[in-house]
Amino acid sequence: MRLLFLSKRHPQGRDLFHEPFGRFYHLPRLLAERGHAVDLLLLGYGRDRSWQRAEGQLTIHCRSAWPSGPWDYTRYGARLLREQRHDWVIGCSDIWFGMLAERLAAARGTRVLIDAYDNYETYHPMVPPLRRLWRRALGRADQLTAAGPQLAEFMGRSAGRTAAEVVPMAADAGFIPLERAVCRRAVGLPQEGRLVGYTGAADRRRSMELLLELWPRLKTWAPDLRLVLSGRRQQRIRLPEDALWLGYRPGEQMPQILNSMNLVFVLNRASSFGDYSYPSKLYEAMACRVPAVASAVPGTAWILRDCPQLLARPGCTDDFFDKSRAALSLNRFDYGVQSGWAASAARLDTILTEG
Repeated sequence: MRLLFLSKRHPQGRDLFHEPFGRFYHLPRLLAERGHAVDLLLLGYGRDRSWQRAEGQLTIHCRSAWPSGPWDYTRYGARLLREQRHDWVIGCSDIWFGMLAERLAAARGTRVLIDAYDNYETYHPMVPPLRRLWRRALGRADQLTAAGPQLAEFMGRSAGRTAAEVVPMAADAGFIPLERAVCRRAVGLPQEGRLVGYTGAADRRRSMELLLELWPRLKTWAPDLRLVLSGRRQQRIRLPEDALWLGYRPGEQMPQILNSMNLVFVLNRASSFGDYSYPSKLYEAMACRVPAVASAVPGTAWILRDCPQLLARPGCTDDFFDKSRAALSLNRFDYGVQSGWAASAARLDTILTEG
């Protein structure tokens, strides 16, 4: 088959063209390795040059929204579709790319699949016309895929159809257990004491205030603990004064940062965002066998369905405190066999082949 993927260039704040990672790259790459001819068309929002790179059966194209908006990207996608005669157009990474995939595919009579790893309706101020357009695109798509069953069911309800198919998230290949002391030295963290950490977006959707309440209790209970924070944060988010703030670090350092920890937190609110979240940082911690205490919202609880001792009631400082103390008694945690991107790509291949 010939496949055209549409995605933004900087999902989760990282440059997909220069730093290939995650769902948006590995699913197209692995489908290409399975014998399909795959084009991945990325839209950048800055003054990006137009790029093109071939990796075997996968060709990555970049177009910029500057200075004329998304029109060049749309025209280029339509031209690719016309010249290459793709069998499927696959929209991923945001609402806009799902809607555009449906529009381009309809114009050419091509099948379309819309993929989601979050509840995209929470990404934008969803005024009723935009919500209707999104849900209409879901209803018209030939196939829908989602990162987990709760989101799959929600997408199906929104579209007035059966639930989407599940294509799970996974950790990238670099996330494996590594020696803690070596990793701490590599990223500039102290060798002494136990480190507890939070990595990723520090914003109010993630229940950061819980961490601010929890940390003094943990520090009083175990004075040797140090709190490590990394990632991007909203300016209004206040951090503990004694926290070790690493800021935003490149993706290649994340396995070392995670393996430096004795415990990591995965926080979410019970909300229309948090309930349908399948955090990549949780999959990464699991692949590194680092103990993680996570908010027991539906999506996260599904990922940790075999590890209930690591789930704490959302927003409950007492429960997080108790689960954290227990987790800190561990050195590493065996989460069992972890399915990788190859298994998710095989699942997507089946959906496309049978669709």
